[in-house]
Amino acid sequence: MNDAVRVRRLESSGEREIAGLCEVLIDCVEGGDSIGFMLPMTRAKAEEYWRSAVASAMRGERVILLAEQAGEIVGTVSVVWAPMENQPHRADVAKMQVHRRARRRGVGKLLLDAAERVAFEAGRTVLVLDTASADAARLYARGGWQLCGVIPDYALMPDGAFCQTTVFYKQLGLGDVGE
Repeated sequence: MNDAVRVRRLESSGEREIAGLCEVLIDCVEGGDSIGFMLPMTRAKAEEYWRSAVASAMRGERVILLAEQAGEIVGTVSVVWAPMENQPHRADVAKMQVHRRARRRGVGKLLLDAAERVAFEAGRTVLVLDTASADAARLYARGGWQLCGVIPDYALMPDGAFCQTTVFYKQLGLGDVGE
């Protein structure tokens, strides 16, 4: 079995990809990740989200990146282009998700590096993201992202408890893009 993780851009909305993305999303929410969803995390909710996100990608509003290992999707991240005409240089890094069975193996770093490359290649030089995860915050800081601050009671955890979020940004230039 090949253990190498490969990151690729989602080019079409196949059922295999939707199923794999749903599995990752459900696992992350059931594992307690604050990524916009509450428990119970149903397959129907996951499918509705991913079908909408894929449609957005097909309209050119975002790029969805997939991390695959041994033919299975183990992680994802989206790069969402800023919609306002005065922000053609900016994008949000959103919905970074790594299945619990694939964590602490460099998948998050591979996804983040790929997101930075995709953004830079599209002429985006300012990236913004937020996280409620201390592990993710450490990953972003190690990757050269700058801490803006922490907002208390920003959102809810999947179980309904309040959580803070940490906001980061990164300015991309030659030599600043993920490896």
